[in-house]
Amino acid sequence: MTSAPVLALRGVSKRFGAVQALTDVHLEVHAGEVVALVGDNGAGKSTLVKTIAGVHPIDEGVIEWEGRPVQITRPHDAQNLGVATVYQDLALCDNLDVVANLFLGREILRGGRLDEVGMEKRAQELLDTLSIRIPSVRIPVAALSGGQRQVVAIARALVGEPRIVILDEPTAALGVEQTAQVLDLVERLRERGLGVILISHNMADVKAVADTVAVLRLGRNNGVFDVKTTSHEEIISAITGATENAVTRRQARIAEAQK
Repeated sequence: MTSAPVLALRGVSKRFGAVQALTDVHLEVHAGEVVALVGDNGAGKSTLVKTIAGVHPIDEGVIEWEGRPVQITRPHDAQNLGVATVYQDLALCDNLDVVANLFLGREILRGGRLDEVGMEKRAQELLDTLSIRIPSVRIPVAALSGGQRQVVAIARALVGEPRIVILDEPTAALGVEQTAQVLDLVERLRERGLGVILISHNMADVKAVADTVAVLRLGRNNGVFDVKTTSHEEIISAITGATENAVTRRQARIAEAQK
């Protein structure tokens, strides 16, 4: 990637009381790039995402947007910049239909009343451009499959025309066919020129759609890898710290031998 990143984190740290959740973390996301954020449980992935989304303001470091420092202290700040986050719980309203969910909080008004026709038309156009297939935009979300619910949640994030989309474990509870549907949508987001941060524990999904893999370990960077040139084993080693441990043991043996 030669162009400047849309989003960049420089030396970001975050503490919760006595717990240091993030330490000097760096991350870059370019337009049209899928960055997989991976790491073991407790590595700091969720905390990092929430600092970008404005849920947890950073303690140290700088967040840059298109090369300039910005302050993200609340979710509204992130949304105004162009950051959309789809959390694992999706936060959909089961009793409302697809149109109502897509425009929840962003309803279109005409003459002081809801423009139901306009919202339905825009909803259908958005789903069509993303090649999302659901029975009807007027079907209650409760009647949709897990995969359909996930793509509706992603589509809702796109209503505000973001530049960066964060997806938190989007395939965690899905079957094979539904996972393929979501991964196809991730690729279409990249084709639209969006930057995507994909949090996932599934290395098959990561290898299928990501361009870059950023590994967090114990709240710190532990490697940024090009998916095309990096083996599955190298990424797993960075996640588990196996490489780091092997190096440490080797250095210890050398030091012992030299005594």
